[in-house]
Amino acid sequence: MLLEPFLNLTNLSITLNLFGFIILVLATVCIAAAGYIINDIYDVEVDRVNRPERVIVGQSISEKTAHTYFIIFNVIGVLLGFYLSNMVGKNGFFAIFVIISALLYIYASYLKQLLLIGNIVVSLLVALSLIIVGLFDLLPVMTPENQETQITFFKIILDYAIFAFVINLIREIVKDIEDVEGEYKAGFNTLPIVFGRDRAIKVVFALSLLLLFGVMFYIITFLYSQLLVVAYFLIFIMGPLIYICIKSYNAKTKKELRFISNLLKLVMLIGMLSLSLYQFVLLG
Repeated sequence: MLLEPFLNLTNLSITLNLFGFIILVLATVCIAAAGYIINDIYDVEVDRVNRPERVIVGQSISEKTAHTYFIIFNVIGVLLGFYLSNMVGKNGFFAIFVIISALLYIYASYLKQLLLIGNIVVSLLVALSLIIVGLFDLLPVMTPENQETQITFFKIILDYAIFAFVINLIREIVKDIEDVEGEYKAGFNTLPIVFGRDRAIKVVFALSLLLLFGVMFYIITFLYSQLLVVAYFLIFIMGPLIYICIKSYNAKTKKELRFISNLLKLVMLIGMLSLSLYQFVLLG
């Protein structure tokens, strides 16, 4: 479980056992899968221009079958969320899964066509997939005795959620630049379509630079005393971010943009894995 390594180091309390955590992961994965499916359904026209070899809906499976899978995964995800909310004694948390499911549909069918709004919404949902762990694992067992510790760990999760939000926002803009031809033909109003490809690339550079300085500030403020943790961040997060800044400033081809997009995805994963290193920060 995500926070279990810290139980013996602090007076942290968690709600979810292994079974509960698996239910949370399954609920999140099912709703995310439904989101991918509905996105593919609405992206057929765009993908036929940008990625004709990857078009699934209408070729490998029919649109009707895709819609059926979308409904099935959504129902399973929402029902698991309902069960989990009742299990932790927070029935109102069930609404989170319904809202996420609804937003993914609205994003795919409408919001992704709008200037930056779709990018921001989907990035917020990525961030929420981390925040939801804190909501279910920390808040239900918060007491006056452990409140300070619970809030501290919730803030750490929130910091990582902000990191995930920014890096996914950058990646979404990179994908829009990469897919500009198909999205233009589909009538989208994305950043590269409204302001031009070159200006959009400069926005990617600026946001990457902002993220780089943000991570640097985080290291100096919270992690400076632990050499191992600092080395991890410098090598596996700062290094790739510097490279992304350099590459994004002059990116021209789809191949370069796709590489930046994949590298951003890798940096996000490596960043999430660094949470396990906080046990060394606490020991220090």
